[in-house]
Parts: sequence; structure tokens; C-alpha cells
Amino acid sequence: MNISQLETLITISKTKSFRKAGELLNLTQPAVSAQIKSLEDEFKSVLVDRNQPVTLTDRGQVFLEKAEQILDIVEELKQKLSDMEHTPQGHIVLGTTTSIAIQILPRILSYFQDQFPMIKTTIQSMPSSLIYQNVEQGLVDIGIGYLIENNPHVLSSVLYYDTFELAVSPLHPLASMPAPTLDTLKDVPLIMLSPDTVGRMFVDNLFKRHGIEPHIVMELSSSEEVKRMIEINLGAAIISKQSILRELRQGGLKTIPIPELEVTHPVGVIYKSSRYINSAMQQFLGDLKGMPETHFISSE
Repeated sequence: MNISQLETLITISKTKSFRKAGELLNLTQPAVSAQIKSLEDEFKSVLVDRNQPVTLTDRGQVFLEKAEQILDIVEELKQKLSDMEHTPQGHIVLGTTTSIAIQILPRILSYFQDQFPMIKTTIQSMPSSLIYQNVEQGLVDIGIGYLIENNPHVLSSVLYYDTFELAVSPLHPLASMPAPTLDTLKDVPLIMLSPDTVGRMFVDNLFKRHGIEPHIVMELSSSEEVKRMIEINLGAAIISKQSILRELRQGGLKTIPIPELEVTHPVGVIYKSSRYINSAMQQFLGDLKGMPETHFISSE
């Protein structure tokens, strides 16, 4: 048995054709047939039903599962051997929130890609509550989000601290109110993030503890959408301060001090504890952890 034979069986399972498999693998159809026949002879089992369309037998399906595992192990071995060349390279899938992807990552990635052009990054946006799940399941390599869980299968490190602020348009009545309180908000039309976001969970718990039933007029999935609605004065919102720094500088939004909101929330990097950390991930994690907090929270 060899790796080429396993690749051929896997390709046949996908294409359901000896001819199409041969085209993809750059093999003649007789060569494909010979590889499968050799596997079947070695394991004394019929693996492929050659009727059209070609399918795998029950034994072939069992063989396929193990063949895919073997190829995954071989690919991991190749990556480890490549790492020994001490040249950070590879592909990193990042999972993060929309606001972090827009506000924070451009500064990080512009530096990182200048230094390590052989490392490719893909960004997937999602609520912080899903980042842990995706990291644990191996759907993303590294997460950057609010640190909200103590998960034994996941490691994390704080990068900076954020706060949630009450933000309004300068034309909103609250903008000129001397000292609004949390209780004041029960009569204020509020624009909320969706329930699966950290900001929304924080606000819901805060209102619940103080016995306040908020007047919610709109729910949106991202901070960027919320900002646009506040700017045109459709309501007030409690939103990440880091996500509105530009609007505050430009005068499009104004924050209103509310003592109960003065709670810091750690934002950090999240990765699976049992996962092999290739050279690309090692370099990225090392750079992230080595950056001062001001790099993340600067207003520029």
C-alpha cells in the first residue's frame, strides 16, 4: 500500500468515476484501475463497486475513513518537517468579531504580512460567544475576542481591556442631559446588538440586576450597523468604546458617562491547548502577545 493508492481511492469516492479520477490525478484510467486492484488484492476485499456511477462498497467506506486519517497524519508530518526549516510559513484562519476585524486587525496584519509574506491569513467574523466553540472544534486556528469562558481545552491571553459605553448622536436628548443615570435608560429607545454578543449579554444582565425593562427598538448583528443607526439619531446604544473611537474623534457620536457601565472587559487571543502549533501560528501568537496594549487601544 502507498499514499498514491489512498489518494486514488479518495478521489474515486468523490468523482464516482475512474476516468475523472485519472484526469484529476494525472493518471491513465488503466493506472487508476491497477492501483485500486492492488489495494483490493492486498486487503482481500472488494472496495469499489464498478457499476456506473462508481461507488464504494461497505468495506470501501470503512477503508475510506481510515485513508483520510492517514493522509491527514502525513500532511501534519509534512508541516512539522517544514517547520524545521525555521521559516514561518503556512495558513492561519482567524476567528474574530466584526468590530475587531475592522478596528484592530488591519494594524496587526499589515505589520505581520510585511514581516512574514509566506504566511497567509483568512479572517472569519463571528460573535465572541462562538469563537471558543470554533477554536475548540478546530474550525479556526486562532480566535481574538472577549475572554468570557474558562475552558480547559482552550488557552487564552489578554491583549487589552475594553469598556462598553452609552453612545448617542450629538443631537440626541441625552447628549445635553446633565447627569443621566442607568434608570433614565428605561424610557430611551435603545438599539441593541444581537443576543449572542458579549456586549448584549453584559447589558441584559446589567438591566436585569437593576430591575429595568429596556425599550428596545432595533436589534443588529454588528457594531458597525449599530454605529450607523446611532449616527442618524434613531436611538441610543451601549457599544464597545474601541469600536467608536473614530466617530468620537470626528464628532459623529458622543458618549454619556453611566457609572454602572464602568466595567473593563478583557479582549484576548484564544487557541486550542492540544493543537499542534505550527511555525506560522507560533510567530503570530508570539507577535500578538509581545505587542503593548497601546497598540490595540490607540485612537489612530
